[in-house]
Amino acid sequence: MDVLSPRDLETVFGLHKGNIFHGALSLHQLFHQRPVPGFSSYEMPIPDLFLCGSGAHPGGGVSGAPGYNCAQTVLTRMNR
Repeated sequence: MDVLSPRDLETVFGLHKGNIFHGALSLHQLFHQRPVPGFSSYEMPIPDLFLCGSGAHPGGGVSGAPGYNCAQTVLTRMNR
């Protein structure tokens, strides 16, 4: 079994401050403010680029919710 510290996670995987959720799960990083205000709808400022990882609402973990939500956004956009 390996045990990795936050410093190890940052060094080995490039995770800022070893944060596996790609951003703090604090009040200023939740709901419409994740990843930043104005981009919580999974669509990024580059056309046809979508964010679906831990940095997207509702955040990381093993739920798969950011990917599912993003897929729903893409499907809705394709049907416009």
